[in-house]
Amino acid sequence: MAALYATVRSKIGAAPLGSLRNQLLRWLLIPLVLLVALNAVSVYDNALDAADMAYDRSLLASTRALAERVAIKDGKVVADVPYVALDSFETDTLGRIYYKVSGIDGETVSGFDDLPPVPAKVPRSEAYPALVRFYHADYNGEPVRIAALLQPVYDDSMRGIALIQVGETLDARRGLSRKILFDTLLRQAVMVLAVASLVWFAVRLVLRPLMRLKIEVENRALNDLSDVDQALVHKEVRPLVAAMNGTMSRMHNLIASQRRFIADASHQLRTPLTVLKTQAELALRENDPAAMREIVRSIAATTDATVHLANRLLTLARVEHGSEAAGMAPVSLTAIARQVGLEMALPAVHKQIDLSLDAADADQTMVDGQELMLHELVTNLVDNAIRYTPAGGKVALRVRVDGAKVLLDVEDSGCGIADDEREKVFTPFYRSSGALETNPGGTGLGLAIVREVAAQHRAGVTLASAGSGTGLKVVICFNSAA
Repeated sequence: MAALYATVRSKIGAAPLGSLRNQLLRWLLIPLVLLVALNAVSVYDNALDAADMAYDRSLLASTRALAERVAIKDGKVVADVPYVALDSFETDTLGRIYYKVSGIDGETVSGFDDLPPVPAKVPRSEAYPALVRFYHADYNGEPVRIAALLQPVYDDSMRGIALIQVGETLDARRGLSRKILFDTLLRQAVMVLAVASLVWFAVRLVLRPLMRLKIEVENRALNDLSDVDQALVHKEVRPLVAAMNGTMSRMHNLIASQRRFIADASHQLRTPLTVLKTQAELALRENDPAAMREIVRSIAATTDATVHLANRLLTLARVEHGSEAAGMAPVSLTAIARQVGLEMALPAVHKQIDLSLDAADADQTMVDGQELMLHELVTNLVDNAIRYTPAGGKVALRVRVDGAKVLLDVEDSGCGIADDEREKVFTPFYRSSGALETNPGGTGLGLAIVREVAAQHRAGVTLASAGSGTGLKVVICFNSAA
């Protein structure tokens, strides 16, 4: 399992990721807090607008109440404001209130003479009549909100417009604003805490299947590479579990292949090593130089066979455990066939075998592959053909082009392979009956190596009878790189 974790970690990358729960909480709560903050600002602004409107209406009501006491008497504008009303205007429980009544010509009739006048350009509010204006000013070092009302006054002798101004300090408004702000923040904070608690609980609940999966994987035995039940997790996580199962399946196959290779190698090497030990012991007990020379010759032959077997085993292991896509590049089968033909010419001459090569131009036989593995494939085919062809026979190596395919043929005049054994000979260490009679010292690995290399190059392998009627013809079909 440690190897599985290392493989998955290498696929993900070197930089470790943080907690999924923390990331979910951050991505859920941080936007929520921002939205709540924006909502709090909006609620606060709306509440302030409502409070200002309420205070403005109260201020306007005071202005209108004062305007009802303005009249013309003896040709002058007068304001009949009783002392009790003046006292209520001048002070308030939360702040101070000021007023001023100006006559038709702008003279002060009553109130505070120095109350700031109406600015030249005061925007008119659609919520109030055209004769009403509200504006801010500073009075006695304090900010005040002033309502100004143009009040028509008239009698039989004159008529005109009087100006009534009533202002109040902003202490009451500010107190209400602070209360609104604190109430808004308190409600929003309570809401954020409640939502955060719900989100935290929901995230834990949603991630519980992943924690169960973690516990199950951790509690598995080291040799348990069985599939994980995808029903344990959510639908979105099932592709990850499926990928893990696929990785464990490949690891299981790899381990099984390694165990099979170790068992086969130990079984195949035990016999020749035992023979070597026996032959060496016989040589030690032998005093006759001629007999000892014969035993040494047998030791050399057994050693050659053992070295050949070991080389084939190492080649099979390298091919079975190699990467299919590693080192793939355009390679000319003609060039490889020529090189193998030169390398195998001497064994063919020693056995008096006619080894021939018939290949198309090198640039026409390009395939995508690993040059070393393809060289091993062709070498195994030619070596098998020479080994199982009697002295004086023929071995033909051909490379030809057939449309979008490149065909590699190796044909010999040996014992051939029976039809019912042609699939079995691809199994490691299996040897056909004809091969056992022709070359008892073979390994049974040549065609197994050929099939593995061909499978890695997405090539097909076909066994057929040679054109002469005896012998074997091996045809491997590659996709052309062109």
